[in-house]
Amino acid sequence: QVQLVETGGGLVQPGGSLRLSCEKSGRAFKFHIMAWYRQAPGKQRELVASITNDGSTNYADSVQGRFTISRDNAKGTTYLQMNSLQPEDAAVYYCNLKVLNTTYNYWGQGTQVTVSS
Repeated sequence: QVQLVETGGGLVQPGGSLRLSCEKSGRAFKFHIMAWYRQAPGKQRELVASITNDGSTNYADSVQGRFTISRDNAKGTTYLQMNSLQPEDAAVYYCNLKVLNTTYNYWGQGTQVTVSS
């Protein structure tokens, strides 16, 4: 019904940048939230950033000012630009689609981000 495919992860040095992409295919929903979550080993999955269908954004305190979420509706793609990366940002990053007022909640397979010198 819906597929989310993340790309763009990799190894970066502290202070470096990466841009993650989440390409959505399948059914379209008018009222929804696209989000990026991350999960580091031994930790719970946490919300990093989200963007609504009308473009409103929200960020975790830990990434505010360093990460930017955006979307290209024509391409069906949501991005996460990550700047000034630190070792504590290392995690598997997951793309999420939540359809408002329904139980529909979709996840991508995740992409690994490693921050190390």
